[in-house]
Amino acid sequence: MKHTIKLVAASLALALAFTACGSSASSSAPAASSAASSAPASSGTSVTLKVGASPAPHAEILEQIKPLLAEQGINLEIVQFDDYVLPNTALEDGDLDANYFQHQPYLTDFNEKNGTHIVSIGSIHFEPLGLYAGKTASLESIPDGAVIGIPSDNTNGARALQLLAANGLLTLKDGVGLSATELDIAENPHNIKIKALEAAQLPASLPDLDFAVINGNYAVGAKIADKVIATEDKDSEAAQTFANILCVREGNESRPELKALLAALQSDTVRDYINASYEGVVVPVF
Repeated sequence: MKHTIKLVAASLALALAFTACGSSASSSAPAASSAASSAPASSGTSVTLKVGASPAPHAEILEQIKPLLAEQGINLEIVQFDDYVLPNTALEDGDLDANYFQHQPYLTDFNEKNGTHIVSIGSIHFEPLGLYAGKTASLESIPDGAVIGIPSDNTNGARALQLLAANGLLTLKDGVGLSATELDIAENPHNIKIKALEAAQLPASLPDLDFAVINGNYAVGAKIADKVIATEDKDSEAAQTFANILCVREGNESRPELKALLAALQSDTVRDYINASYEGVVVPVF
């Protein structure tokens, strides 16, 4: 009987030991996950950053810094978006740690209209609008009544008109700046007809136009970046205003791994990659 009691007691002790181990592992798992999400890259804990981006050039640029971040214990997960709304709503909802696709005027407008709390932590690059040839090969041979496509949204439409003016195709009223519209055309010696189209449609519409002013990201996506005739100057008002930025949720600006992400995006590695890859339609601003 004593022998049996000893066996039962031993079995109970062993069972309790295993139960305690399981309970300890289960209760500590969330804490470990929480630490990983906010730990400095130097802590030795692997950190995963989910960053939303447009496919080109943003996601392509992010790919270049994966090794830099991996050396610091940061795993970069790039989530691609084909629109300009979901990357911000996903960031606001906490499904992303950061996003990289927009400029400050767009972000300011988005926050005001949607009640979101997204902030910029740094500028990375500028995508100059470019002038591309369609049916007419060069500006020197522009015909009277030429049709030039420009983006239909107000912001990029104004930039497009400024680019046409900078290349002597038309003259705008003094002081209109980045608020210019077709009504602000003061002189039009070639009787140019402006055709406003959705920005994403301009590359495909190029064969039906004499020229088109196209956003850098769409030119890259359409693989026509090397055919650009003229672009906005990197020191222009547009370049200072419309630099593409790295964004995070308000309150996360000081997270060490997000600071590391910004430093990597503003590194020589990225500057060299941009300058070598995009034929001047993407320009580093750091």
